[in-house]
Amino acid sequence: MSAWWSQQSVRDRRVLVVGSLVVAIFLVWSFVWHPLTSERARLVNQLDNSTRDLAFVRVAEAEVERLRSVGVRSRADRQGKSLLALADVSARGAGLEGVLKRLEPVGSNSVRASFEFASFDVLLSWIEGMARDYGVQITDFSADRVDASGLVNARVTLEDVP
Repeated sequence: MSAWWSQQSVRDRRVLVVGSLVVAIFLVWSFVWHPLTSERARLVNQLDNSTRDLAFVRVAEAEVERLRSVGVRSRADRQGKSLLALADVSARGAGLEGVLKRLEPVGSNSVRASFEFASFDVLLSWIEGMARDYGVQITDFSADRVDASGLVNARVTLEDVP
């Protein structure tokens, strides 16, 4: 190899050296610099997304804790009423007294309520109020439309959340 190099003219050696440097710089850029900068940009973008996600989760965590404390206070506001009594009193207070046909316990902490010809809007408002105000969870809901507009026959299972 060195014999071949020494046979080349000075001009050819310069062209070969400059060409080798250009190829070496291109290879370093292609296989080292460009992949590193591309990966760095991807990681910076991922970090920004993760930071935004973390901020969102922290806000949501505060909201969850606030809602949990409201639910705990609400359960304390039940004045010692069982879920069965609470469902009966609150349904009657919501204007569902004429359409509440059956209210029966299902297990130790569940109640099933059956409604006939109930206003769908009033029924959903009552369900939402039970969940919001007393921390009661709805585990089953089914409704069948009746001929009159906005009225349903419905079955709702309520469960006390421990």
